[in-house]
Amino acid sequence: MSRVGLEGQVAVVTGAARGVGELLARKLSARGAKVALVGLEEEALKEVSGRLHGDSAYWHADVTDHETMNRVAQEVKARFGKVDIVVANAGVATGGPFVDSDPQAWRRVIEVNLIGSAVTARAFLPLLVESRGYLLQIASLAAITPAPMMTAYCASKSGVEAYAHSLRAEVGYQGVRVGVAYLSWTDTDMVRGADQDDVMRELRQRLVWPANRTYPLGPTVDRLVAGIERRSAHVYGQWWLRGMQSVRGYLPGLIGRVGQREMKRFAPRLQGMRSGLVGAGGQADEAARATRRN
Repeated sequence: MSRVGLEGQVAVVTGAARGVGELLARKLSARGAKVALVGLEEEALKEVSGRLHGDSAYWHADVTDHETMNRVAQEVKARFGKVDIVVANAGVATGGPFVDSDPQAWRRVIEVNLIGSAVTARAFLPLLVESRGYLLQIASLAAITPAPMMTAYCASKSGVEAYAHSLRAEVGYQGVRVGVAYLSWTDTDMVRGADQDDVMRELRQRLVWPANRTYPLGPTVDRLVAGIERRSAHVYGQWWLRGMQSVRGYLPGLIGRVGQREMKRFAPRLQGMRSGLVGAGGQADEAARATRRN
């Protein structure tokens, strides 16, 4: 598939303060794109914007807020004149047994990952129609296979996968391409935060190869950039994830059997697990919500 040059393109990246979003913004900027950074961590966004190669700006916004995201979309167009690429990357995670999970944290994962992605698309789609642009939805291995102790995250990522596939069929005739990106465990604050819990770390280490590895961020984001340049319908952050598509129908049954065995093994250690949002991004989200409540 031919590539679209990024020189002069305007790209919006949500969740751009750290991790995948931050490095993606830097790599898009290095290829000549103008970048609009969106996220909750204003000072971090300011620092990222200051390090980019070309023209950029940042917006402090909660992706679940319809009015705010509509305003951001209009301000981005006013600032750059158009929008060619939107990457719905903002996400949070929580882990632990569902029955003991914090209901508010569980709900927040769905709100940010699924509803926030839809709010982002709703705000920017009119601009993507104008430019015949590209929307890339960041999903996960969690969209392909279920996993115990990750009910909220799996539900949210399965949801964004299905939503993005549906949206592709709706807007394709208007010239808008929609892609879904699948990432396995990647070296980000979110994954490192989850690994701080001994049970979550050991469960992940007991997965079969290659799903038990943590993958470096750089090559993963390079694959995302290549997918954006190709306006790909499917983008795989790790090479082996493409093959998972052909066997995904068998995975729920397999994980159901293996997962029961693993949960029985770890059951004595599950008491008292922290069930809030993990990683620095999760902490930032919790802090922002606490500030709004006060």
